[in-house]
Amino acid sequence: MRYDFSRVRECPPVPIMTIDDIRLLCQYDRWANNRVLKAASTLSAEEFTRDLGGSFRSVRDTLVHIIGGEWIWLRYWKEPPTNSVLLTGLRTRRDLLFNPESFPNVATVQLKWAEVENEQTEFVNGLTDELLERMLPFRATQVRLMHLMQHLANHSTYHRGQVALMMRQLGAEPVATDFHVFSVECSSDAAPVS
Repeated sequence: MRYDFSRVRECPPVPIMTIDDIRLLCQYDRWANNRVLKAASTLSAEEFTRDLGGSFRSVRDTLVHIIGGEWIWLRYWKEPPTNSVLLTGLRTRRDLLFNPESFPNVATVQLKWAEVENEQTEFVNGLTDELLERMLPFRATQVRLMHLMQHLANHSTYHRGQVALMMRQLGAEPVATDFHVFSVECSSDAAPVS
């Protein structure tokens, strides 16, 4: 499919993803999140929680925002709220469970992250191509499950970029989490160039 990028104000057709595409995207998201957590584990407790003035104050707050996003979307996919009261309740629950102050160090974030990842893996393993097509309510419209899952990976990527900037501000070395790095590191097809 060719896109005409000269008409950037128009939305291109949204391609359909398969279960294999979603599984790959979820594997990438887990890989990238775990790389960022490992890099953050090199920070002192003070550096981890230092207010750097970003959209989320610290590395910790940004990581907790990412995992809180992963948690709430998973809940949404499993049981979409049917009204604004239920949606507000879901957001309130997320805010209580993922209050940054409850995560004093990287180890506490990693424990919660592992719990959410296990649930995500179970959910993704139960999906089919047909289930990915399921339309879920979102604001005043309906959106395919596959596209909401794609959104989550994009959301996490965006905030991992913020963590990389914060790591640099702290004098620490951020890690590469680009999809092509994941592809090379995790592909059995990758071979050295002679």
